[in-house]
Amino acid sequence: MIVEVLELARWQFGITTVYHFLMVPLTIGLAVLVAGMQTAWVRTGDERYLRMTKFWGKLLLVNFAMGVVTGIVQEFQFGMNWSEYSRFVGDVFGAPLAMEGLVAFFVESVFLGLWIFGWDRLPKRVHLACVWAFSLATVASAYFILAANSWMQHPVGVEFVDGKPTMNSIWAVLTNNTALAAIPHTVAGCFAVAAAFLVGIGSWRLWRRRREDDEHRAVWRSSVKLGAWTGVVAFVVLVVTGDFQGKLMFEQQPMKMAAAEALCHTEQPASFSIIAVGDVADADCESVKTLNVPAVLSYLANGDLSSEVKGVQQLIGEYQDEYGSHYPDDPALGELAGKPVDYVPNLPVTYWGFRIMIGFGALSMLVGVGALWLTRGGRIPDGRWFPRVALGSVALPYIANSAGWIFTEMGRQPFVVVPNPDPSGVDGVWMYTAAAVSRVSQGEVWLSLVSLTLVYAALAVVEIFLIAKYVRGGVESVMPARVASRLGAGGDGDEGGSGGGSGRGRGGQDAPDDTDDEPLSFAY
Repeated sequence: MIVEVLELARWQFGITTVYHFLMVPLTIGLAVLVAGMQTAWVRTGDERYLRMTKFWGKLLLVNFAMGVVTGIVQEFQFGMNWSEYSRFVGDVFGAPLAMEGLVAFFVESVFLGLWIFGWDRLPKRVHLACVWAFSLATVASAYFILAANSWMQHPVGVEFVDGKPTMNSIWAVLTNNTALAAIPHTVAGCFAVAAAFLVGIGSWRLWRRRREDDEHRAVWRSSVKLGAWTGVVAFVVLVVTGDFQGKLMFEQQPMKMAAAEALCHTEQPASFSIIAVGDVADADCESVKTLNVPAVLSYLANGDLSSEVKGVQQLIGEYQDEYGSHYPDDPALGELAGKPVDYVPNLPVTYWGFRIMIGFGALSMLVGVGALWLTRGGRIPDGRWFPRVALGSVALPYIANSAGWIFTEMGRQPFVVVPNPDPSGVDGVWMYTAAAVSRVSQGEVWLSLVSLTLVYAALAVVEIFLIAKYVRGGVESVMPARVASRLGAGGDGDEGGSGGGSGRGRGGQDAPDDTDDEPLSFAY
């Protein structure tokens, strides 16, 4: 029974986490970019940047709201399905989570509210400070969450007391070298998502207005260029930080490194596999043929072209010697008690997940470069392929981010808290995933899995509907009626500007001159 509950609990956490993380990177990346757009407007007075702020800010708010709703479930699951894990690491794991909830999320909520309702009520620079406070708080929120996750990948700053890790240095937890590598890598991934979002939607809107030369076309051109340059820079940062993460992985989780390459046997120097033909699921890899680049894996692992990289077969013996060949004979583990431990992660997931992460990230960057080239010197491509490719490319960094996280979490199995192999690491601070699951019935997990999946599917429909509505409406769907009229409300989108009355006024008409009776200019 414990095996079925464990697998269902892992599926539930995986589904809800991946779904939630579809919202997170767009919120983080787009929040900073919107703050930059508003800064450009305040500094230059160029109305183009105001329109950009309003349009992309509306989409940001829709995405943020969905992210909050889906994120709440994440912490509930620690008590629902992973209560044994919560008991084991609660003294450590709870601290960064509390910081995220009480500091970062509090700042996000307060200053987001001031930004939404402060248009035309707060001084421009004060209002600008609010959006920067909100956007930087989203990054701070990510920092605390990643610090907690990195502790699971590389536990530090604790001592072992009465069979449980007890934190003795919050500073060590927050400055964990694993966290310091993961944070810039993850934030760069967030900017890659936001960049593709701008390129895809901006390119489609730009193509729709290719026959008209007006102020709205400048909005889409600037959006495409901002997104494309952001995507290129983000990819460079991803490459640099990813290289640093690879070297840490070689030191801290050698089995994950071997699994990423489906490297079954030790090599010196070790080659990098571009693609494999055959079944990589078997740990002996006898039937697998790969296209390799010599010595590259050695460089990724240790910064030189001659280092030895241990294979899965050798590491199995080392892990068994260090952590035991069998699960503890504990009745709480059910049918797994006393059974052999499989220290090899799911090789197809880790091998292909690693390549999907890299490949789709590179494709996203190339689409950005292509958008810069095709729109150079005022050009706008006439072919229908341009907006279609750009819109389709929005999915690329989402897939890359999801594949990266799946690889990160699946690659550390069978551990939920990975041992710290450093000589300074604390003995005993590690935990098998099988020992972390709650002692609940299979039916209970099935009920929550099906229920949450259906709720999340409904939320996905709502978000897609709202995003599509405002994208089709264009600038007029988010600008106040009076401002839209002053800026030239002639219909920016397929709906002919029908959304123009959503900000203020009645039925798309200009509001009376009595400003005391005007609704909020940025309210839904």
